[in-house]
Amino acid sequence: MQIIEDGNKYNINSNTYIALGSFDGLHAGHMQLIEKTIKLSRENNAKSMVYTFKNHPRGVINKDMTPKLLMDNDTKIKVLDELGVDILNFITFDKNFMKVSPDGFVLNLINNYNAKGIIVGFNYRFGYKNLGDVTLLNELSRKYNFHLYVIEPVKYNNELVSSSNIRRIISESGEMNKVNRMLTRPFSISGNVVEGRQIGRTIGFPTVNLDYSKNFIIPRGGVYFTIVQYKNDFYKGVTNIGYNPTVKNNKLSLETHILNFHKSVYNEEIRIYFIDRIRDEKKFNSLDELKIRINEDKKYVEKQNLELIVKNNLQQKGYLL
Repeated sequence: MQIIEDGNKYNINSNTYIALGSFDGLHAGHMQLIEKTIKLSRENNAKSMVYTFKNHPRGVINKDMTPKLLMDNDTKIKVLDELGVDILNFITFDKNFMKVSPDGFVLNLINNYNAKGIIVGFNYRFGYKNLGDVTLLNELSRKYNFHLYVIEPVKYNNELVSSSNIRRIISESGEMNKVNRMLTRPFSISGNVVEGRQIGRTIGFPTVNLDYSKNFIIPRGGVYFTIVQYKNDFYKGVTNIGYNPTVKNNKLSLETHILNFHKSVYNEEIRIYFIDRIRDEKKFNSLDELKIRINEDKKYVEKQNLELIVKNNLQQKGYLL
């Protein structure tokens, strides 16, 4: 896959079919759009392009309204490459780009990338002050002679699959089963392991503490069954998100007890895949009570089939990062 970051200055001689959108999370709706783009490009002997932003536009328009992200750009690159996209065009959204008219935006696609087809979601908006919509794109497709394809809404259990809805579920309920169905792959967070208070060691459940980026969405506080990726190996984990009320931690922490793992990985990167929510975080009367409850959580996780989960949810989804 070719990656360009040209701000509409790059010229492509071959015909292209271009998928437009922010594509945060690359959820089921995005996947339909991108797969349609790839299919059309192959049928028409053209190149497929995903045209998206390197930064979220709301961060420029109104920083206070910038959403927490579902996926980092490195992960997005790997997933799109695995899907078979020919060209990924990362545009930096800035104040100059913000002023481009809807008509000018489309003309850039035609003149610079030789676009023969444009593929968008049903609610796609573009151009200065988001004045452009699917109705206008229809008009411009006739004016500039390109094909327009609009992907209809994708739903899961009668609920709209969208980045904003997925963020809401993650932060409000932590229903990872639902989230992962919408994403078509397990939601994950990566970061470096940092030293914690090491209280887990004193009760027989040592944990790794993740130094995660505050730019990304964090699941609702509670205890989760997770899969931990360290380099190319996978392990089952019990992950707690919260303030550890039993031991009075004032800082939100994301810490994981990794089963059958005995390595020191301070300052190394790990990735945590959230598979299922086990329970809410709870304040216990003593460390002994906490130990008993964590042991129950561990027993639940021990029963899960690691190899099957990795095979069906990671390796076959093109998500082995």
